[in-house]
Formats: sequence, C-alpha cells, structure tokens
Amino acid sequence: MRAGVGATYRGRFAPSPTGPLHAGSLVAALASWLDARAHSGQWLVRIEDVDLPRCIPGADRAMLQQLAACGLVSDVEPVWQSRRSSIYQQTLEQLIQTQKAYACACSRKDIELALQTMGQEKPRHGELVYPGTCRDSLHGKAGRAWRYRTERAAAPGTEPGRITHWSDRRRGAQQQDVAAEVGDFVLKRADGLFAYQLVVVVDDAAQDITHIVRGEDLADNTARQILLQQALGYATPQYLHTPLVLAADGQKLSKQNGAQALDTSTADAALAALNQAAQCLGLCNHGTRDNRGNALAAWVEQWRATLQSATT
Repeated sequence: MRAGVGATYRGRFAPSPTGPLHAGSLVAALASWLDARAHSGQWLVRIEDVDLPRCIPGADRAMLQQLAACGLVSDVEPVWQSRRSSIYQQTLEQLIQTQKAYACACSRKDIELALQTMGQEKPRHGELVYPGTCRDSLHGKAGRAWRYRTERAAAPGTEPGRITHWSDRRRGAQQQDVAAEVGDFVLKRADGLFAYQLVVVVDDAAQDITHIVRGEDLADNTARQILLQQALGYATPQYLHTPLVLAADGQKLSKQNGAQALDTSTADAALAALNQAAQCLGLCNHGTRDNRGNALAAWVEQWRATLQSATT
C-alpha cells in the first residue's frame, strides 16, 4: 500500500550525516516525532547519505546515539540511502522510458552563459533556473546528468505552465510553477550521484510515509517532489514545515555557519536540549532529568492541541 491520507500514520526524520546533530536538527527531529505520537503513528529514521563525499565517517551512528539520548528512537530499523542505489537507478530508468527524464550535457557555466544570453542573471535562492538547453538535443555533446522534464507554456505570452498546488498544515495553501521558477531539475548528477529530489520521493513511497514534518528551508522542494510522485504513481503525503532555528546572522543555523554539536552527554544535557527545541516549536518546558518520559508525553499533548488549534 502506498502512502496516503487514509493510511496508518507513518512519519520520518531524515538527517544527512555531514556531522553530529545540532540545535536546529533536534527541532526538526522533535517536531516529526511529536507529530507521529500525537497521531498514534510510527516514527522512522532514515540516514540520507546518498551524497557520500559530504558525509563524515561515523556521523550516522553519532546522530542515532544523540537521538536515543533524547528518547527519540526509530520504530523500525533505520534505512541508509547509500545502500539503495540500484532502486534509484531503476526508478530513473522508468522515468526515462516514459520520456519524463532526459540526458543533459550542460555544466553550471553553460547554464550561466545561456541565462545571460536570455537576460536572466539573477539566481533563484542561489540556484540557476535551467533554460532547457538539452530538452530536445544534446547538440553533439555527451550527456553528463539526467533531468526531469517539466511542463511548460506552449508559447510566449500564453498561460504559465502546469502550476502545482498543495496545502501545508502550518503555512496553508501553496503553489509553484516549477517549469518557470525552477526549470527541468536534476535527478542524477554529472558525478553519478542521485539527486535529493529523486531519492527522497522514492524512499518516502517505499516506506509508506504518510506525513512529512521538516524544516521550513525544505518547503521550496515540495512542488518538485509532488511532480515526481505523480509521474511515478505515488500518493502525496501531507506536509508540515516547521520554523527554522536561526544563527546570530539571521541565517538558518547549520554546520556551515558555526552550529555547535548537540550536547547529549548527560541526562541533564539531553533534557536541556529537548526543552530548547520545544521552545522553538512554541511549547513550554516540561520535566526534569528523572522524568524525560513524562516531558515527552506532556509535549505530545501540547503539540496535539497546537495542531488542532491551527486547523480550526
């Protein structure tokens, strides 16, 4: 059975092992765990290590230990994406056969030059909107990557391409014209690694994930993932994007801007980290070092009430 609204609740937390968990990571983990418990559902942990060059040896196990110290333990054995490449390749071939994916010979520099020629130089959130150079021909070059073919406007001045609509449980009604705002996006990179957009969709479907709770920085990926779900015949999970933990410079807290590793070395430290994460979610502090279980139970009730008030 594929994931769907009518299915038993299954949520997940999917960190990348590029280092230990930090405060922002724990907010996302706690929110997804709370949502699963508030719905009497299952909570899964997936290790998103498909981008192996960025992964740090041992970071995956360290993250699992940090989660366990906070009382957040996967209800089933965790899955490692690096062990599932053959499944991703099979899915890519399915998209190629249905003409939903095509080979691309463009380097980043090629894309920048093509956009400059079109008078479009401003990056979108740091990304370049792909102009479709290789949609119909590789122009005598060798394919370097594979892209998803989005639906576009029939001609200049006509209505925009296919607009993807969805509802975020916190942010409300959302929409995006992926063709115009993103372009044909990468499924498999020039270095042979599978792209996040493809693997996350394949794994969510394979694990029957019905509800996705994740950080607000990933909200912009949702429309692309919905397009892939539809192309592959998968059901679309429900989405909830949580507020981000910000660094002193106002940017998302991350390892790149100095986020410190989460301290879970003692019960007191773990509970303090949990309380800080709960505050970021608008919840009150609960518990002491001797009753983290009671604290988690109290947070579940508070989160359930928060969700109910948000949808009424």
